[in-house]
Order: sequence, then structure tokens, then C-alpha cells
Amino acid sequence: MSSRRRFLKRSLAATGMLAAAGVASLLPRKANAYYSGPISDHFDGERFFNPSGRSPKGLWQVARLYTGETWASWPAVVPSPVGPDRPPERVDDARARLTLIGHASWLIQAGGRNLLIDPVWAERASPFSFAGPKRANPPGIAFDDLPPIHAVIVTHNHYDHMDVATLARLWRRHRPLIVTPLGNEAILRGEIAGLEAKAVDWGHATDLGGGIIAHAEPTQHWSARGARDRSHALWASFVIETGAGKIYAVGDSGFADGATFRRIARLHPKLKIALLPIGAYEPRWFMEGQHMNPADAVAAFQLCGAEMALGHHWGTFQLTTESHDQPPSDLGIALKNAGIDADRFRPMRPGEVREI
Repeated sequence: MSSRRRFLKRSLAATGMLAAAGVASLLPRKANAYYSGPISDHFDGERFFNPSGRSPKGLWQVARLYTGETWASWPAVVPSPVGPDRPPERVDDARARLTLIGHASWLIQAGGRNLLIDPVWAERASPFSFAGPKRANPPGIAFDDLPPIHAVIVTHNHYDHMDVATLARLWRRHRPLIVTPLGNEAILRGEIAGLEAKAVDWGHATDLGGGIIAHAEPTQHWSARGARDRSHALWASFVIETGAGKIYAVGDSGFADGATFRRIARLHPKLKIALLPIGAYEPRWFMEGQHMNPADAVAAFQLCGAEMALGHHWGTFQLTTESHDQPPSDLGIALKNAGIDADRFRPMRPGEVREI
């Protein structure tokens, strides 16, 4: 590919990602587009914020990322060594079955209930169908092979986590309970006719049925769907109580000072498993405040106290500069440096299944 074609391709991708990132705009600021509620330790009356004080990068830093950094070249296809999984209709007894669909999308089956986290079946993680990061591998479960879906958790509104087209298909077919942090329900209701969604704040618990409880917990991140709604909706991670134990599902998070992970260990001791992002982390000057690298993820694993961890958020969409195979390599190094057996923290691929 010529340098000019690479530049045009990268520019189109940047166009999609800039909209997804909600970078600083020259347009006047406006009141919150989605949420009206009381001021709190993470909402100032207009925007949500991280109590650590860390905030996303601005327009000029984004421009530097796309014009001044060297991006690894990904292959057009990064196949999973595991074929698409056809899950059972239900999982009962004191078991839980976890399937990685791809990127940060999971199917969790427990207590006779089927739960999706951040379901994305889109070809691109972008507001556009023609530009932005393209899927490098098919979903680990074909959409039509999904069992009946009882509940959906959407951790935040970035395009690689909130796929409105997929959520519309799920709503029409299954009418699941949709749980999402404050403000995101307004986005979904505005996009999907007749949709109902439950908005939750940090610290709120939701009964998903079948003895499954979802606890919304703080995470170090931010939100935006466009250039004028930065941090107008909340972001969260979730601890999911099942008969097989507690599952800590982190969609996106920076490590910051580690306080969020220490908090989880204090409030939710004896976690059975942690789903931790290990990709989209380079360059660190840009990504450190919003995405963990594998060394951060290992530190988070140690702090939260989970028995084991599964790594996700890598190898499906190229969102940042590292190569497609750098995250599992860096994870292996981080685990060795920490003296942790590699079997306790496995990088997952689409279609892979773990049972607890």
C-alpha cells in the first residue's frame, strides 16, 4: 500500500475515532445531553468525572497520536484458533459458563440466565459504516446462534462497547433487561424505538433473575458518542454475583492509583474471576489514563483479589498503535515479573470458553 493510501486510510479511521472519542470541540459547550441529577463525588452538574482527577486527552493530543506516532500494521484477518461457539440454551447448577464473543463482548451463562456484556457484532467500532477500526475476526458466537438473552449490561457508550445496531436486534428478538450507567439509557431510548433500559449509578445493585445480581462499580474511564457530549454519560465496571461465584467484569479502565481495584477487593471479597482489558494501550503518554497495559492489568488482578483472570479487549479492533499480538506477549512478561502462573491469567480469543 502506498504511503498516500495509508495516510488516507488512517485519516478515515481517525475521523471515526475522533467522533467516537468525543475530542474537544471548538463548538460552544452545552448542558448535559442525557442526564439531569444531583451533584455527587463523580458528577459536577454537567459532566461526570473520575474522582482521581484524571481526564481524557484533548484535540491536539489526538492529532499528535494520529500524525506523529508509528502505528503497527495489522493483518487484515487475525483468525481465532477457536471456531465459533454454539452455546447451550442454559447453564444450571452451581456453574457459570463464559464465552468471549470478541473484543470486550462476553456471554455469561449461569443460574438458567443468559447475560451479554457490551455486545458488539458490528463490522466497525465507529459511528460510520465506511471508516474506523474494522473487525479483524468474526464474533466467537454467530448472532443467530445466541441462546435466549435475559439481560444485557452496557458498561459505557464508546463505539467498541455500545453498538446500537446490535442492541436493537437484541431488543427486537429477546426483550432483555438492559442495565447501563446513568445517561446511557437516554442514548439507547433515542436510537431504538420502544426500548426500555435501567440506568444505574456506581454502587447500585440490580437483580437480573436466577439469583444473579449485578453491582455497578467505579472505573477509571470516560464517555462520548460525538464531539459535544464528552462525559455526559457515566461509565462503570460490574461485579456479577452468580451461584458459581462473583465475576468482576471490567469493560475499560485505566489503572490510576489502583484505588478502584482495592475497593473491589474490600467490597467484594473472594472474587472467582476477573475479566480484565489488556489491549489498546499504546502509546502510554496518550492511553495511560484510560486503558491499562498488561502490566497494569496484572497489578489490578493482584489488588482485586480474584482467583483467576481472563484478558480481553485485544486482537479484534485496532484502536491504538501496538501490534495485534503485543498484548499477550506483554501479559506473559508481566506475569513472569510478578511471579504469577500464566494459567491464572489467560488472554482470551473469540469463541474461547471458560467454566467456573
